[in-house]
Amino acid sequence: MNSTQHTPRRSTATRHATRAAVALAATAFLLPAAGAVAAPPTSSLPASVSSHRQQDTTIPLPGASSAEGIAKGKGSTFYAGDLGRGDIFRGDLRRGTAELFIDAPDGRAAVGLKADVRNGLLFVSGGPTGQAYVYDTDTGQAVADFQLATGDAFINDVTLTRDGAYFTDSRSAALYFVPVGHDGALGEPETIVLSGPAAAVTPGFNLNGITSVDRGRTLIVAHSANQAIYTVDPDTGVSAVIATGALPNVDGILAKGDTVYAVQNRINQVSRIDLSRDLTRGEVEDIITSPLFDVPTTVALFGNTLALVNAKFGVVDPGGYEVVTVPAR
Repeated sequence: MNSTQHTPRRSTATRHATRAAVALAATAFLLPAAGAVAAPPTSSLPASVSSHRQQDTTIPLPGASSAEGIAKGKGSTFYAGDLGRGDIFRGDLRRGTAELFIDAPDGRAAVGLKADVRNGLLFVSGGPTGQAYVYDTDTGQAVADFQLATGDAFINDVTLTRDGAYFTDSRSAALYFVPVGHDGALGEPETIVLSGPAAAVTPGFNLNGITSVDRGRTLIVAHSANQAIYTVDPDTGVSAVIATGALPNVDGILAKGDTVYAVQNRINQVSRIDLSRDLTRGEVEDIITSPLFDVPTTVALFGNTLALVNAKFGVVDPGGYEVVTVPAR
């Protein structure tokens, strides 16, 4: 674990080159034919989120150069990442506003995000850097950074359990685990080598989204190239199929109870999947779409509302990036 400090920004030209390189690494394998992060809806929105929000809406991320990850914070607070710059935006779903919160040091990326509300920590996947970053959600200050992998790596997404943070690597048959103590103390990273179907590695994107069920005793991962989701035992790394039928372009996933929301980026939809009790099968009960979707990648749940980030992969000089909210159904 290495502590981090903010460093002066480089020139605009250099930043543009860095951003382009990160974006290229993030999208090079997201081909239309192969796919690039879940919970039953509750009876009402949390008190901090207006219950009248039933229409699809957008929340701009002002000044963002790209977008990918989103995480739920306290109440109606959300965090969204600038993929190429590594910056983090903080917004309010109820107010429909967002602003730059963390001006990340140069050379960072921000892919999947998760907020540890209990300990006031934000965990960020660092994509092609092979790193993961941890920030203080009160101050935005860097708490720690971890070099999870070297070489050809892409740290894609993260989920939190009572024990710590689990990260996926889209270029490797492994997960990375960072222990988190009850007081928020961070342990040294551990590598979990996978076996079974989730261990398949192709030239494209492999492991992508990650979530957990059964109080964190079982992980669920999305495998983009295989168009599938799998269970993973976090102690052994053994994986098994969740039979759902093909899930093209599966990206971010989010679970709560026996329901999984699976974002399918390039086909602009979210599949709501009902899991069997033994986690061997999943039935797609609903397909959630919106005319506001523009390659959504990850998802957060606020009561009966889903919040997703439009990544707009492949778009040249888009008019901006935004979070989209839709009813969870």
